[in-house]
Amino acid sequence: MKEVIAIIRVNMINKTKDALLAAGVPAFFANEVLGRGKGLGSGLPQDDKGPLEASLRLTENQMETGRLFAKRMVTVVVPDNKTDAVVSTIIAVNQTGNPGDGKVFVLDIDDSLRVRTGECGESAIC
Repeated sequence: MKEVIAIIRVNMINKTKDALLAAGVPAFFANEVLGRGKGLGSGLPQDDKGPLEASLRLTENQMETGRLFAKRMVTVVVPDNKTDAVVSTIIAVNQTGNPGDGKVFVLDIDDSLRVRTGECGESAIC
């Protein structure tokens, strides 16, 4: 089993939710989070000249304070054979080519337990 964690733009959560449902992933979590990337873009709004020019307008003070941006964190646990499909779906929906599109992390999960029934392993997540 794998845990797929995606940090995405706030305005992409509904599209991501719909795409995951269409891909056969009915269960996942979504949380409101704050964060920033390493680049100047970090999800800044675009102006008519593009994201880089908009980000260059940051003052030194704003950069020093480490301004955090609202994002959404989507978490889903899937069997190993569905991991690539989930990751591909998330990337396809969220990739704009601009800074701030997000990140996807894939982690190993040793076990899962369904509290109601006591099921273990993949049967507890399917």
